[in-house]
Amino acid sequence: MTTTTHLSSTELQKKREKFIPKGVSNGNLNIAHKASGATVIDIDGKEWIDFAGAIGTLNVGHSHPKVTEAVNRQVEKFLHPGFNVMMYEGYIELAEKLCEITPGNFDKQALLLNSGAEAVENAVKVARRYTNRQAVVSFTRGFHGRTNMTMSMTSKVKPYKFGFGPFAPEVYQAPYPYTYRKPEGISEEAYVDQVIEDFKEFFISTVAPETVACVVMEPVQGEGGFVIPPKKFVQAVSAFCKEHGIVFVADEIQTGFGRTGTLFAIEQFDVEPDLVTVSKSLAAGLPLSGVVGKTEIMDAADPGELGGTYAGNPVACAAALAVIDIIEEENLNQKSEAIGQKIETKLHELAEKHGFIGEIRRLGSMVAVEIIEDRNSKTPDKVKTGSITKYANENGLLLLSAGIKGNVIRFLSPLVITDAELEKGLNILEDAFAAVSQ
Repeated sequence: MTTTTHLSSTELQKKREKFIPKGVSNGNLNIAHKASGATVIDIDGKEWIDFAGAIGTLNVGHSHPKVTEAVNRQVEKFLHPGFNVMMYEGYIELAEKLCEITPGNFDKQALLLNSGAEAVENAVKVARRYTNRQAVVSFTRGFHGRTNMTMSMTSKVKPYKFGFGPFAPEVYQAPYPYTYRKPEGISEEAYVDQVIEDFKEFFISTVAPETVACVVMEPVQGEGGFVIPPKKFVQAVSAFCKEHGIVFVADEIQTGFGRTGTLFAIEQFDVEPDLVTVSKSLAAGLPLSGVVGKTEIMDAADPGELGGTYAGNPVACAAALAVIDIIEEENLNQKSEAIGQKIETKLHELAEKHGFIGEIRRLGSMVAVEIIEDRNSKTPDKVKTGSITKYANENGLLLLSAGIKGNVIRFLSPLVITDAELEKGLNILEDAFAAVSQ
């Protein structure tokens, strides 16, 4: 019988430095041992409250019993016959379920894949095949992935694009409103109207609508800083797409599955997208993604033109079917809104003490706060933001930043977080803010 010797955190950190490229970043250098709900325990027995959720992947929490049971049950049957080789029930059931729960009162089909970036790439493929057009439009501050196509669609140059070109051709970035950073002396309504006009002008000055296959929009920008667009803008973009035969794609990879208080964020803008991309919290941490949308668009490709070796893995499908049940059974949409309210209330309390807190914004429990030098200039303070997340990650709270200028703190706690876990996390956050204000 072999005895396993467990390495210490220090030994594993040294191995990480030796064998894993520095380009793979780590917000927290401790080593996870086990996790449940919104708490992670490292190999030294230290507890961490999770406000990161694997960058929005764990809406139903770590190791939800219903998910682990579904996964174990599937593992005992088979791991992966490959859907392109031999079909299996889980893929078909999940496709049906996704067609039922995504917005849009029309016939739909669903394609399953592995990652968010792969879902976006396939949405582009499908839109191009359907329209026989080539151009793709995304938005400034948008993030869609790290593959060549999705890097091309992504706005933030460093660290996502710098030195990795050349990029895919026929990709253009349109303006997207950011009301907190609107010009001085203009009302919010006038500003939104101006951005809508700029959006329309973009299709005259930059790319002709007749050449555009799809417009891909995050209903709330994720990596861009949880920037929430006004409903009027989203509806104007959707109407423009309809008018010009452009496929409108809602990228719900970070916003989906209850994060914003509805199953999908786009529901709150009274818009029915042609296609929706899903991933992250779809399968509670297992690699899985999908493109769901209008049958006439999805069915344009011929056999063999869509798919992938591991796409729609049965173990991940089992997890996803459990996730969808959990969201309904545990009322996680409603819970998301309640969690978001509590975080927002705490941030407003902290804003009374700290002048470096700028705008606090949220949709459901997708909450963000801007860290600035002062409220008059609103100058982004990336250094202070880094100090806050560093303090948190050294003191029992997994916390992430975001934003094109790296000055936004974002909250992505599991929706199953208990009141005690949430309170404990918010107390550490309060200490972090206090530490950087000294």
